[in-house]
Amino acid sequence: MKKFIEEFKTFISRGNVVDLAVGVVIGSNFTAIVNSLVNDIIMPIVGIFLGGINFTELKYVITPATETTPESAIRYGNFIQVIVNFLIIALVVFTVVKMINSFHRKKEAEEPVEEVQVEEEPEVPEDILLLRQIRDLLDK
Repeated sequence: MKKFIEEFKTFISRGNVVDLAVGVVIGSNFTAIVNSLVNDIIMPIVGIFLGGINFTELKYVITPATETTPESAIRYGNFIQVIVNFLIIALVVFTVVKMINSFHRKKEAEEPVEEVQVEEEPEVPEDILLLRQIRDLLDK
């Protein structure tokens, strides 16, 4: 049991898991902000241009409500709303990722590139050169 707990502690304390948890929490809150942006700001403006239509109320009634049964309807307006939310969230995430990538490229461009020094062969003394020439002549 102790080994299991130790492994779990190691797993949880890893940077990737903590980063993922932070990302999920921030992402869910970010989604709430974008949903509010879409529902409270963008869609009312779009509705004005489309003649005061509120997308979330658009529906196709299959059977109207009676005193004993609720109405049965296909709520396609809500589906349109969710699609618009998704597209705006995707656009915002794309923009953020593009800005982060641009920042990383600028940072990489600013970092100095280390010059690789090629070691030159040390100068060979003249007597060694002479001995090599003699060796080569004897080999012939």
